[in-house]
Amino acid sequence: MRLTIAMFSIVCFISTVFGKCGVNDLVIGTVKSGRQIGGKPEWNVQVVNNCNCSQSNIVLTCHDFQTVKPVDPSIFQKNGDHCSVNGGRPLLPRADVKFSYAWDPPFFLFPFSTKPLC
Repeated sequence: MRLTIAMFSIVCFISTVFGKCGVNDLVIGTVKSGRQIGGKPEWNVQVVNNCNCSQSNIVLTCHDFQTVKPVDPSIFQKNGDHCSVNGGRPLLPRADVKFSYAWDPPFFLFPFSTKPLC
């Protein structure tokens, strides 16, 4: 019986640590920088991969996204109502990508899709 409980505990631990990741493991934070660019407030955005695996091809919803401050397209690129993050390259576990834009009001950015690399 002890062996069964020990094996079950190990399987649960492994599935938690090495389980599949997804959009729920991506956290997006947006804060006002305090700067004005072209008469619009600047916003700093941080996309964090909270998974134990890398994630690639991260796509966010970014309906009607606009900015008066250009954003490096290798970090954040709009394509219709979706935006790719990090040029599709993998975002390592617990790593982040940061960019800034200037617009009023701020945009609500939500994870749409990702490809976990577990």
